[in-house]
Amino acid sequence: MVEQLRRCVASGQLVAGQEMPSVREVASQLAVHPMTVSKAYSLLEAEGLLERRRGLAMRVAAQHQKAQPRAERIELLRPVLSEAAAQARQLELPAAAALKLFESILLQEGASS
Repeated sequence: MVEQLRRCVASGQLVAGQEMPSVREVASQLAVHPMTVSKAYSLLEAEGLLERRRGLAMRVAAQHQKAQPRAERIELLRPVLSEAAAQARQLELPAAAALKLFESILLQEGASS
């Protein structure tokens, strides 16, 4: 959840001032304990991504007016791709096959959005 929110803010899908759903709403939607959501929100608040307002919904912090530069968004993808590359090596798959699969998934997901 934390990573997903980071990516949504980085891409500009969530912008400054946009209110976040309540802890209870998110916990119910994701079928997780409310403390899990609360901890995630607190972590994002400590990072400066979200801001808490007493008695009101949390919202995206003011400094996130627009999408982050492309280079910063690419860096957010690096850990996931590094893990995928490690798994491809463990499975002894050729790089070309892994890249072809990634491209296929990327284009397939993009077409359905």
